This record gives sequence, structure tokens and C-alpha cells, in this order.
Amino acid sequence: MLRVTTASLCTYCHRMRLLLPLSASSSTVTSTGKRLENQHTVDSLYELSVDIRKVREFKSWVLCEGSAYVSETADVLRDMGAEPTVITRILETHPEAVLCRPEDVAAQRDLWVSVCPNKRELMSIIEKFPSSFFTLTHHSNQQANILYLQSLHLNEQIIRKLMASAPQSLSQPVERNQKVIQTLRETYLDLGGDEGNLRVWLQKLLSQNPYILERPAETWRDSLGFLRDQGFTTEELLSLVSSLRASIAELQPESMHQALAYIEEALDCSKDELKQIVIRCPTVLSYSLSTLFERSQGLMDVGVSVEQMKESPNVLELTTQIVLYRIQKVASYGYDVCRGSLDVIVGTKKDFEISYNKLHLRQQRPLFNPVSPLR
Repeated sequence: MLRVTTASLCTYCHRMRLLLPLSASSSTVTSTGKRLENQHTVDSLYELSVDIRKVREFKSWVLCEGSAYVSETADVLRDMGAEPTVITRILETHPEAVLCRPEDVAAQRDLWVSVCPNKRELMSIIEKFPSSFFTLTHHSNQQANILYLQSLHLNEQIIRKLMASAPQSLSQPVERNQKVIQTLRETYLDLGGDEGNLRVWLQKLLSQNPYILERPAETWRDSLGFLRDQGFTTEELLSLVSSLRASIAELQPESMHQALAYIEEALDCSKDELKQIVIRCPTVLSYSLSTLFERSQGLMDVGVSVEQMKESPNVLELTTQIVLYRIQKVASYGYDVCRGSLDVIVGTKKDFEISYNKLHLRQQRPLFNPVSPLR
């Protein structure tokens, strides 16, 4: 009788443990079985409808920290206009936010509001980039860097992008960013750029690659020095820098040398022809040897000639898969790429759709139509 009663009680307790909320069960341990979870943290997150299982799976260590500020963090987000579901998503994807001291979070809020006063837009950014908002180390550096960027009269949207996508660049000392910006300014002006267009040029650089400030200033000088040694004029260098923008800071002289050597040999180019290919398609400087080989060989395999690639080097910007797809599409309207120009298949998806539609219209028209002539 006692054995049956004990078994019944065990079954009952097991069922209740499954039905009751997490706060009603005893303290649990992490998957490592070494540290006990902070039950107050678990209960507070549970009350906010956070999926505790997800937190345990990816960031269980957060639940084991002795000090946590779950309700305080939620209050700050709520005051900023966050809906309950948004708060839940933020704490699920970035639960370590609850380990930040409330006064630090409040200071970060004030800093971000100074750049983005619109609550709805600000919460949209924080929901997408919670780790950036809750990067609270080096707060004084962040503040100094934001003030510096604002002093340059950059568009606030650019600064927001830096804060969201590249918080590390704003966490470093402001002197380092000032050095990079100064180098960019000197580079642009030395190449013949107009002082009046400098701010717009800088904004394009930062918009294209928000991580540019994390690159040492010397990388710009090294890259430009290499290209100058290859015979590019000052005017041509300015065109390249304006086309590549921030990407040029990521190019190493050795990798550029390999790319140029491959193109020169594969396309049987003279030095002048090689320069023209680079000027017309600067991105070839950033491609690896394997990428250049795959794309050029893929074109040759379908019958595209070397001369055609020289005339339309932008075709190397397209993957082999895209090239084959576009060749098949225009072939359906009777256009033979191998006998014509590659210009019909190069460019963005929108560019190709325009060219493709022109071929479609030309096929529908009669050979001679004085009312609606071919263009």
C-alpha cells in the first residue's frame, strides 16, 4: 500500500512540475551541470514571456550570473516605446542585456536618442541590433566619437548606421578615428578632389562600408602607392577611389598584384589595356584568383572570346551561374551573345531586365515600321 501511494505521489509531482511555471519548480542547473541558475533571473524573464529554453540553449551562462537587472532593463526599453513583444524578442536574442547596470543603459539611451530622437525608428534599430545598443564598454569613447562625427556635419543617418553596424569603430579612441578621417581627406584632396564635395564623398565611403574606421590609416596609403606604381595617373586614381570607395582600404598590394597579373595573362592584355579594364571594372582588384579563374573560364566555356571580355570587363562582376542564366534568357529571343556584345547581359538585375525587355519588344516589331522605328 505504501509503495503504491509513493509511486502515485511521484507521478503526481512529475505532472505538476511540467504544468507549473518555472518559478514554481526548484533551482535548475545549466547544461554543463556546474553552475546553478539564478532563479530570480529565470522567473523575471519568464514573466516577460521570454523563451527560457532558447536562452538555455544558446547563452545559458547569462542565467547563472549572480546579478541581473531584468525588470529594470525592460523598464528602460518600455520607456523608449518598445512593445511587450519587442522587449521579449530583444531579451531572447540578446539576454546578456539584463546584466548591464540600469544607469549604464540609461546613459546609452540618452546617447542614442541624441542621434535618433524618433522613438519608433530608434526601437526598430535596437530590435535589429541589440548587441550594438548594449555594448556599454568605452561609453566615453562612443560619446566623443559621435560628437566628432557630428562636428563633420555628416548625415545623421550615416552616424546611426555606424552605431548599429560598427559599434567597435565608435568604441575606439576618438584620436584614431580622427587620424583615419584626416588620411581620407588628404587622400581625396591630393588626388584632385574638390573640398566642396569632401563631405559627400566621406558619407558615401561610410555608407558603403561602416567598418572603414576600423582599418588603419596606413592601408589607404599602401593601396594607393601600389596603384600609382602600376602607372595609374592621379586622375585615374581618383576615379578608382571614388568607384571602390571604402573597399580600397581592404585591398592588399599583394592581392591586387596577383589579380592584375592573372587578368593580364588570361586576357592577353597590354599594360594600357589592363589599365582600361581596371578603370572600367575596378572591382576586379578585389577578386581572388579562384574567383577570377572561375568566371573567366566559365565565359570561355560557353564561347565568349577574350576580346569580348576586354570590351565588356564588367561581365567579370557576375557569377558564372548568373551569366549562364542571362545568356539563355536572351537566346530565347534570338540573341547570340557570342556573336554580339556582352553589354546586353552585364549590370544589375534591373539593368538586365531593361536590356531583356528591349530584345522582347524588338522581336515583336516588324523588320520595317516607319511609325515605331527601332532604337
